[in-house]
Amino acid sequence: MVAAIELYLDTDATRRIRALWHALEAEGIPTLASLLNERHRPHLSLAAAHRLAPDAVAEALRDLDVGRGLALELDFVGQFVGRVLWLGATVTEELLAHHRAVHERLTAAGVEVWDHYRPGRWVPHCTVSMRVPNPLMGHAIRRCLEILPVRATVTGAAVTDHANDIAHPLGHGRPADDVSR
Repeated sequence: MVAAIELYLDTDATRRIRALWHALEAEGIPTLASLLNERHRPHLSLAAAHRLAPDAVAEALRDLDVGRGLALELDFVGQFVGRVLWLGATVTEELLAHHRAVHERLTAAGVEVWDHYRPGRWVPHCTVSMRVPNPLMGHAIRRCLEILPVRATVTGAAVTDHANDIAHPLGHGRPADDVSR
């Protein structure tokens, strides 16, 4: 299981990334579009862990409008070990400060997250695929580069655990309505 605090993107960015997902799927490259019965939507994760108690996270972040209004620039493609392909968000002072504020509140509330999502180690990214077949990686990277840059505004956030059908809204507003697949 994986639980996360996800930041959701505006309608235009969401549609562009979903179009990328569907193009890659049509070419035999599995993406988040088909993972867990299409429960995923384009997002950046601020934190992740095996489990996150939605109520505890919401309480820790109670007075913080999580991510809403942050401007993001997805300008490059990256790969993590294990054939994970992603679109990278350019690091800005505003993004790092917001990330740090979220983690300070989580730490103060005793909410445990994976180390590689903590300030100083976090790589802000929007996952495209969790398992690109090795022979198709070069093609998948080229396909990703074709849609860049993607400018986005964060419209909402939630604590999610897609395997357990959890999507608990965070912040003063609710996550933006899911854009049709």
